[in-house]
Amino acid sequence: MTITDLADLRLATTNAAALWKALGDVRGCDVVQRPGFVGVGGDERAGLRIVLQSPAPGEDDVAELTELAGGWTRGPVLVEDSYGVVDMSAIGLEPRHLPVMIRRPGEALPPAALEVVRVETEDQLATAERIVIQGFPLSRFQPHHPRQAFPAALLGHDGVELFLVEKDGEPAGACVTVADGTVGGLYWVTTLPQFRSRGIGRSLMHAVLGGLLKDLPVTLTSAKAGKPLYDSLGFTTITQSTWWSSP
Repeated sequence: MTITDLADLRLATTNAAALWKALGDVRGCDVVQRPGFVGVGGDERAGLRIVLQSPAPGEDDVAELTELAGGWTRGPVLVEDSYGVVDMSAIGLEPRHLPVMIRRPGEALPPAALEVVRVETEDQLATAERIVIQGFPLSRFQPHHPRQAFPAALLGHDGVELFLVEKDGEPAGACVTVADGTVGGLYWVTTLPQFRSRGIGRSLMHAVLGGLLKDLPVTLTSAKAGKPLYDSLGFTTITQSTWWSSP
C-alpha cells in the first residue's frame, strides 16, 4: 500500500469511527475508544461494531478487541478491518471483502435529476430510517420500529446529515453523510426495491457530492451493486476491507 493509499485509508476509517461514535451516542451504547480501534456495543438489534483505526494496532488493542468480539452476547458482531491486520476466524467470525473508495473534489456534477431534501424533522428521519432498514437492508432492525436505528437525537448531531429523495411523490431513497471539514463519508446510500434502476441513487449522489460535500474528499465502502455507480462518479478503490461478522 502506498503512502497516499494509507493516508486515504486513515481518512476513511476515521470517518467511519465518527459515524459509529455518533450512533453510539444517540443510541445510548457503550463506546470503547483505543489507539487501534473504536468499539460500539448496543442492544440485541444494534449488536457490536468494531472499526480498526491503525495499520499496526498494539498487541494490547488486538487482545482487547478480540476478547470483546469473542465474548459479545447481545446481537450480531461486525469487525471492520480496512487495514487487513486481524484474523477473527478463531473466534468464529466469517470474512467478506468490500472495496473502500475515495473521490476527490474535481469537476462539478450536473444537478440531481430528482429533488433531494435534507432531513430536518423527526417524521423525515423516520422515513429515511425505514428506507435504509427495508432497502439496504438492515435485517436486524426489521420489522421497522421508528427511532431504534436512527434516534431523534441524530438530528442536529455534529457532522451527521441525512437526505431523502422522492419519485412520483413517494419516498424512494435515502443516505447518511458524515463530514468534519477534512473528509466526507457516505453511508447507506439506499433505494427501495420498487424504485431501483430509476435514477434514485444517482440523484442522491449528485445532490450530496455537488452540495454539502463538494469541497471535500469523500470516502465510502461499496456494496457490489453500488460500485458501477461510484466508479462512474469518479470514485477509485483504495483497498479491499475485510468485514468479519458473526454467521
